[in-house]
Amino acid sequence: MKWIQLDLQHFAGEKTEKATPKKRQDAKKKGQVAKSQDVNTAIVLLAVFMLLSLIGPYMKDAILGMFIESFQGQMLTTLTEDTTQTLFLDVFKKTGLLLAPVMGVALVAGVAANFMQIGFMFSTEAIQFKLEKIDPIKGFKRIFSMRAIVELLKSILKISLVGLVTFLVIWQRMDEIMTLSQKSVAAALAILADITVKVGLYASAVLLFLSLLDFLYQKYDFEKSIRMSKQDIKDEYKNIEGDPLIKSKIKQKQREMAMQRMMQEVPKADVVITNPTHFAIALKYEDGKLDAPYVVAKGVDYVAQKIKYVAKENDVVMVENRPLARALYDQTEIGQAIPEEFFKAVAEILAFVYKTKGKI
Repeated sequence: MKWIQLDLQHFAGEKTEKATPKKRQDAKKKGQVAKSQDVNTAIVLLAVFMLLSLIGPYMKDAILGMFIESFQGQMLTTLTEDTTQTLFLDVFKKTGLLLAPVMGVALVAGVAANFMQIGFMFSTEAIQFKLEKIDPIKGFKRIFSMRAIVELLKSILKISLVGLVTFLVIWQRMDEIMTLSQKSVAAALAILADITVKVGLYASAVLLFLSLLDFLYQKYDFEKSIRMSKQDIKDEYKNIEGDPLIKSKIKQKQREMAMQRMMQEVPKADVVITNPTHFAIALKYEDGKLDAPYVVAKGVDYVAQKIKYVAKENDVVMVENRPLARALYDQTEIGQAIPEEFFKAVAEILAFVYKTKGKI
């Protein structure tokens, strides 16, 4: 029997269950999410090279114009300390304006790539200093872990495929490359720029495909890392249920829902018997449902005033009978038929109500 108990404890401790929403929320607060850095890299590179393919001619003209203006103008003939500073600032300003679209696209692409993977998240725990991060023993284990082997294989695959794509693109343009020496400098630079952009686009597309596979792996690995055992789920449930604040909120919500349902039944009542200020009992009689009138709503003080207000708004007759209202409040529950001892008193009240409404 002892080995059976130990075996059951072993299985209970195995992390075979999917993580609960609370476990996922706690992991996200710590910065632990399913994310592939390769997705960010691939999307940023693809966005930048697509931009370069669109504004490449403009950037070429702008760069040539900047050099012509800087090095063929009169400024070089009168080069002094003041003109050098002016020349440097002018070149720096124009270079910044030229690179601004590229940097902007890279920034937007990087933010979009992160948002697509994990949405909005802010966590300071991921960047906090922890001594375990510089523990040489744990570091050695990480180097020779299964995750490190997977990362090595991924790197080899990326280098191989990107190298193959680069080779194929250059091989297709080999005839043009071999005749570059016979072309002007501007034409040669245009061909090299076109080849570079094409290599970047194709390589980025390959990296994007690989990054999607990596994201699926990262998601699988993350889900595996946050798995819970049956005992973990039980403990979490106990902790949540044991939290007085959460329990009070649950009870408050339940009371609010019960109150709302009860108030929805008041307009259907035949009569509301009042104290008149402290108690209110709404009664209804349906032939064939119960043998006697039953309570659809009851309340004291504030709730009683609320019942009376709803009854007044819906033209439900209210009858003052202090001892009957107090007795019904103490001895009946919502949905329950009134006790036999109150049949005569309630019957007289209902007869009066029906006569008032012209039902009899």
